Amino acid sequence: MNVGYYQFSPCFGDPARNLENVQDALSGADADIIVLPELAFTGYYFENRKELSSLAENVSSSKIVSALINLCKSHDMYIATGFAESDGSNIYNSALLIGPTGAIHTYRKLHLFNTEKEYFDPGNISLKPINIKGANLGLMICYDWVFPEVTRSLAAQGADIILHPSNLVLAYCQKTMVSRCIENSVYAITANRTGTEARPRGQLTFTGQSQIVDTKGSIIASSTVENDDLVIQDIDPSTARDKFITENNHLFNDRRPEYYSAIT
Repeated sequence: MNVGYYQFSPCFGDPARNLENVQDALSGADADIIVLPELAFTGYYFENRKELSSLAENVSSSKIVSALINLCKSHDMYIATGFAESDGSNIYNSALLIGPTGAIHTYRKLHLFNTEKEYFDPGNISLKPINIKGANLGLMICYDWVFPEVTRSLAAQGADIILHPSNLVLAYCQKTMVSRCIENSVYAITANRTGTEARPRGQLTFTGQSQIVDTKGSIIASSTVENDDLVIQDIDPSTARDKFITENNHLFNDRRPEYYSAIT
């Protein structure tokens, strides 16, 4: 399976320009799955909920989603992208899995980071993997990396590959995802953004360094801090189904959940 990511710096408040950027970048892509950053079409650092509301879209009527569906049709591929989702009076920091037949799955960020708590509603959709082209794909977003329960929940349900749209500003995530892959024997594709957003509330600089990590924790593809980058890597998702560390040790069978009550 050919999987990858597109790392770039979205222009705040200009979905049409960001869509054109993505379409141009992926026009020659030969991939089964491409991951885009968190909030890839709106930008990230909103002043307040009113500003967010002016940019959020309903999945079923979004021109962005329609354009991505057409892109998937023309390339026979799937795209996981961050998306500012409106649903009635609620607004979610979401990740969409989009393919040739439409928007297949929505995940709404469970763990909101910093000022996100002021203008996004907390996610309310259970974690579950989706089977695409024989691989089980699990979605998480940015700050979800802090919580090992997220990756473990997806892996326990059979996820082979974690798709991880991100807008990272801290320096720890890329290293931590190596551990997440080792402890669950899964692949992870972290698609981070680059650049700086200078907004009324201050300035954020994003860390780039998007990466693909394999089931043993090896970084098999990565990008720099600053540059736009389309990266595609061939992987074998079936290797994620081998949970043995030694012939006598199995990542899931060796668990002792009766002693984990403090975290459940």
